[in-house]
Amino acid sequence: MGIAFYIVMCLFIFICMFLMLLVLIQKGRGGGLASAFGGGGGHTPFGTKTGDVLTWTTSIVFGVFILLAIVLNLMSNAHNKPADEKIKTVQTLAVPAHVAPGNMA
Repeated sequence: MGIAFYIVMCLFIFICMFLMLLVLIQKGRGGGLASAFGGGGGHTPFGTKTGDVLTWTTSIVFGVFILLAIVLNLMSNAHNKPADEKIKTVQTLAVPAHVAPGNMA
């Protein structure tokens, strides 16, 4: 369980970085990042249909991002649940109910 959690976490971080870069290279209303570095208005570095390709790619990567976030949440909850049960067991066993507070010698 532990190694799988860290593998999914690394994949999640990679997808986060890729999604940020993917959004930054898209052309927005203001011209996008390409125009900030002197790129032409109609020219894109990846071809003529870049807007459609980048839109689809962003949607797919965002879907993977959401799925990985859900999986990480479920894995984290499953990983932390046994620890909570152990704490409750230790707290329950610490003071038996039949012993009076004054007789704990």
